[in-house]
Amino acid sequence: MNALVPTDPMDSTNVLLEVVSGRTTGGDICQQFTREMLEMYRGFAAHKKWDFETLNYTPAEYGGLHHAAVLISGEDVYRRLKHEGGTHRVQRIPEVGLSSRMQRIHTGTMTVIILPQPVEVEVSVDPRELRVDTFRSRGAGGQSVNTTDSAVRVVHLPSGMTAECQQTRSQLQNRETAMRLLKARLYQSMLGKETEQRRSARKKQVGTRSQSERIRTYNFSQDRITDHRTGFVGRDIKEFMRGGDALDELITDVLEHAETGAVLDLVESGGNGLSRSAD
Repeated sequence: MNALVPTDPMDSTNVLLEVVSGRTTGGDICQQFTREMLEMYRGFAAHKKWDFETLNYTPAEYGGLHHAAVLISGEDVYRRLKHEGGTHRVQRIPEVGLSSRMQRIHTGTMTVIILPQPVEVEVSVDPRELRVDTFRSRGAGGQSVNTTDSAVRVVHLPSGMTAECQQTRSQLQNRETAMRLLKARLYQSMLGKETEQRRSARKKQVGTRSQSERIRTYNFSQDRITDHRTGFVGRDIKEFMRGGDALDELITDVLEHAETGAVLDLVESGGNGLSRSAD
């Protein structure tokens, strides 16, 4: 079956992965879950012997996380992670200290964004189309964490896309990192338009990378993890959150489901490109 799957030229590229806490539901639950998700992917990178570099990290109160961006480098990183993008839902009873509300099951969300790291020559940005803002780095609760305007926000004026970094005390380093993130987002936008043009009516393939799509639920209260695209159900949720073999099995299941859908799309469309993929 794998020999029939259309080749994705991005599969061998590295990944810029972002985790973003939900803003409208869950409060502290979302921020704690966002931190746990980042640690899950850190563990998965270690399991796959990939490099894991933190580019930006914006903490929240009680040890939670508002947003983080990391670069994951290694073999077949994008192929393994490209279907992780989307909305992830958590259901749990808040830990003591995270909420003063009644100890009942709460629901929250966070978003994973997966961007293939573009090669420099593939994304050209005119400096005249950029606005660069500097500001003081912020920590949990919004307080300043240093006294210099080292944090950087880069705005691409034609598209309105922005990227920011406050990871280091060096304004130059933060600007370089923000530019890497911005180029990745511009590159992903370009790829998204091409993908939309090629997408078949059946839409069998998993991984639209829509940030509004709930792709998975992590139910800590019932010790269950469910992928809503494939129907995969796993137990011992803490094992999945370690990022080892259990998560590898889940990601493999989603990947195989997506590749099967891609083959069915080819068959239903008349097999265009099928023979070349099978060579």
